[in-house]
Amino acid sequence: MTTIDTVVIGAGHAGLAVSKLLTDACREHVVLDRGRIGNRWRTERWDSLHLLTPSWMTRLPGWGYRGPDPDGYLSVGSFIGYLEAYAASFDAPVVDGATVHEVSAATGEPAARRYRVVTSRGTWHTRHVVIATGPHGTPYVPAGLAGLDTARVDLVTSNNYRNPSRLGSGGVLVVGASASGVQIADELNRAGREVTLAVGTHTRMPRRHRGLDIFWWLENTGRLARTIDEMDDPVAARAETSLQLVGRDDRVRATEDLDLGRLQEHGVRLVGRLDAVEGCTARFRSDLAANVAAADATLAELLESFDRFVERVGLGGQLWDGPRPRPVAIGPARTRVDLRAEGIGTVLLAAGYRQHHPWLRLPITDADGTVRQRRGVTPAEGVYVVGQRFQHRRDSGQIDGARHDARAVVDHLLAASGTPTPATAGAGARRREPAA
Repeated sequence: MTTIDTVVIGAGHAGLAVSKLLTDACREHVVLDRGRIGNRWRTERWDSLHLLTPSWMTRLPGWGYRGPDPDGYLSVGSFIGYLEAYAASFDAPVVDGATVHEVSAATGEPAARRYRVVTSRGTWHTRHVVIATGPHGTPYVPAGLAGLDTARVDLVTSNNYRNPSRLGSGGVLVVGASASGVQIADELNRAGREVTLAVGTHTRMPRRHRGLDIFWWLENTGRLARTIDEMDDPVAARAETSLQLVGRDDRVRATEDLDLGRLQEHGVRLVGRLDAVEGCTARFRSDLAANVAAADATLAELLESFDRFVERVGLGGQLWDGPRPRPVAIGPARTRVDLRAEGIGTVLLAAGYRQHHPWLRLPITDADGTVRQRRGVTPAEGVYVVGQRFQHRRDSGQIDGARHDARAVVDHLLAASGTPTPATAGAGARRREPAA
């Protein structure tokens, strides 16, 4: 058993951001991970995946992208290398292969040993715990899939998908049309698979607007910095779907939009939200046209707001004004598909994730597994969380946004224990402005 001031759980970008700030404050701590640095990126992502955010936006406390292509999109392998270099830059105290079995109150112990963290590599008694396991807990499997005949049709969740060759033969029904779903559907289609895509509510987004990456607009117009306190419906805000985007290393295709219209043009069949599967018969709702129209309307409003921003700040003469994305044309969609008759051998589920902390033995989670918190501070004294979706800012769940929540959490931790807050470390790469 080891006694230590702070235990950080998770050695991804959020956990390392916290570790860097604790290191700067000379606070004793350890970072535990069930695998290695960036473990989910190593084990739960498909082979061709690239970050959705441009490399200039890959910023952590005291660290930023320094490579030759700031406007490109890092591959999974490159991003893992980025995290490893970051950890090495301040000698992060990472203990890998430490699967957490239990986090509980250490009753009867002094404040310095308030919590007990039991892992496969030993037990720590600690005053503070920072949960930095990220927003991707366990894949969400809709109840309607319980009736699928898995003896005849494979069920694969997106975290277990690697590439088309690793799937069984036949066509693929992809469930979910947010970032993962549209990217996987596109890859399968390009590999020659027959693809059907079940579409629910989604957020359509162009890769670029008026010559600049969409994330330049989201950052510079202040949308990414909006806080949960500014939202009319915080629950709905935290349930916002991920953007229909793709990052590519091919400079010719890097600016291509990936939306339902393009997928449809390439032969992907669109259907509504999956309702239920009985044996090998899948039923879908008749909501496809309505969901597509709603996403197109929201996109049009967003781009109009960007254009008003251009005029307001006087950039109109610097940014060309190109054509807007066309509305997606939707015809009649099928509401019932016989998977075997259609030659569909795999249902690939990309319907998002739900929080999952089976090791957390503290009364700080809601019925859905979400950790209750405000600005990363939970109801349990000395227990914090970083890296959750819309934790405080809209970008909290993104790589770039975690640095803000990490700073707020570490500042609170230091203040609560009577330690002066050190000067804020550099945020990383500077903000990129449009070329004149």
